[in-house]
Amino acid sequence: MNEQTADALPPSKGLFQERWAILKRNRMAYASFWFLIALFALAIMGKVLTQNIVIFDPKIVRLSEKFLPPLTPYTSKITAKEDAPVMGVYLLGTDELGRDVFARMMEGSFVSLTVGFVAVGISLTVGIFFGGLAGFYGRVKLGFITVDTLIMRFVDIMLCFPSFFLILTVVALLPPSIYNIMIVIGLTSWMGIARFVRAEFLSLRDQDFVVAAKSQAIPAWRIIFIHMVPNAIAPVLVSATIGVATAILTESSLSFLGFGVQPPDATWGNILADGKTFLFDAPWLTFIPGFTILFVVLAFNLCGEGLREAFNPKLRTTP
Repeated sequence: MNEQTADALPPSKGLFQERWAILKRNRMAYASFWFLIALFALAIMGKVLTQNIVIFDPKIVRLSEKFLPPLTPYTSKITAKEDAPVMGVYLLGTDELGRDVFARMMEGSFVSLTVGFVAVGISLTVGIFFGGLAGFYGRVKLGFITVDTLIMRFVDIMLCFPSFFLILTVVALLPPSIYNIMIVIGLTSWMGIARFVRAEFLSLRDQDFVVAAKSQAIPAWRIIFIHMVPNAIAPVLVSATIGVATAILTESSLSFLGFGVQPPDATWGNILADGKTFLFDAPWLTFIPGFTILFVVLAFNLCGEGLREAFNPKLRTTP
């Protein structure tokens, strides 16, 4: 009888399958997830095409073909030495120098995503380090103050500064470089992650498996990285997903103001900055990068909210 009952029960779902099913029920988050996958594929494809095929080079100037609207067909030569013309379509038109906006947007997508993920990687590293110290060694005293108090007061001081203006000031003092932008954004956005990790560590350090590990004289670094970090990383990664959107938006704002990636390299921010001068003559130069930034940031936020619901049982709703 028990065997028949067991056979009648549906097969149990694994942890990944359960969370994936919850994400699929959130249609906006699920659609945003596949939108971001398509964006990653487009960014990688753009990196390959713009570096290996001359006709897709976003830096080629064609003054005779400037301000062409989207979906304009063209016939041009791959190089000056070639006699055979190449036929194609400017999917997103051309700018004031006749450069292919679609090629520039593909190059900008790779730059923006790289800045977003590298900056969040830096903030994750710093945030997990300081949050882990505050949560695990918080009761240790350094003179008249505890480690937890020292680190969290430093976090409070960092949160007192307006983040964007702090980034703008530091970037203005440094030479313009994509590497400086990634580092500065990463080093000024780790405070929220540190608070997340600290809160998770405070709830984990008195759990039975951590107490048992301490009783067996297991080194502290093994307890932190093998037992505690894997259990605390889920909500942090959800927060990091939303942090990527913030980093992309910050990089675009810096490039729009002229403090980010410098021409002739293309990013969504400086494409938008170039297009604002020709808003009435060539509105697509403003609308295309502007709506791209809007949809990408919105997709990251929606996907992050979906992941938050999937990883947090308290936020799950019945279908």
